[in-house]
Amino acid sequence: TGDDRNHDNPQLQSKEEKEKKGKPAKNSVNALSKRAQIFKLINEQTLDLATLRRRAWSGLCPAVRNDSWQLILGYQPANRERRGPTVAKRRNEYQDHCKKHYAIEESRYSTSEKKIMHQIRLDTPRTLPSVKLLQHKSIQLLLERILYIWSIRHPASGYVQGINDLVVPFLMVFLAAKVGVEPERLEESHLQEKHLSLVEADCFWCLSKLLDGIQDHYTAAQPGIQRMVFKLEELIHRLDKPLHGHLKKYDIRFFHFSYRWMNCLLMREVVTYHLIRTELPRR
Repeated sequence: TGDDRNHDNPQLQSKEEKEKKGKPAKNSVNALSKRAQIFKLINEQTLDLATLRRRAWSGLCPAVRNDSWQLILGYQPANRERRGPTVAKRRNEYQDHCKKHYAIEESRYSTSEKKIMHQIRLDTPRTLPSVKLLQHKSIQLLLERILYIWSIRHPASGYVQGINDLVVPFLMVFLAAKVGVEPERLEESHLQEKHLSLVEADCFWCLSKLLDGIQDHYTAAQPGIQRMVFKLEELIHRLDKPLHGHLKKYDIRFFHFSYRWMNCLLMREVVTYHLIRTELPRR
């Protein structure tokens, strides 16, 4: 057979092995090289943030993703020596916010606060319901606290449906880093209080940093989302005029089908574990 001939021909076998194994090996070397570069970069005395952003664009391996995300968002400062004290201070501040705003009897909530909490409690069970881990009681309460504290601290927008989804990538990445597994391998046994309390604070501040840049997505009339939808339509018109013409012919407006994409940053459109973009192999 052809397989036998290949087995008996060392030259042909060697050639096929190179074709099959050469490319993955090269990609593996590239990935290791990039990881080493990122490690070196984030351990510099003062981080070159622009370089980190550029190198992170094609994705990051799990070993550097946690710190890289927190650095890019500005949660961890660029100065290496200030990172530990800054994060510790932020975690303590979050605990203070919880004591002040959340750990009180709900009878003391104002009418608007009760309304916010009601909506959050409706939405937390809907947060990626296909992911069993997110339905665990400890995770549901974690999401509830994060969303409620954020809403109280941002009265201009308050809580808006869709913000709950934005917590998930942070939660999965930060918890996985704490327990030393990849996000897709997280399980109920990893939900230990000593990890969750730290992860919760980190998620809160990183969510806050993210939303600071897109807060007009959630204010009255949502101008940020409208702007993004307009840019999408402009892009499709430029890159695919037949598609743009087809949608216009049948009066299909971009806002009708892309609003949720922008509101949830595609969180409900992409397979759960693909939400955390992994490192892409070089070609």
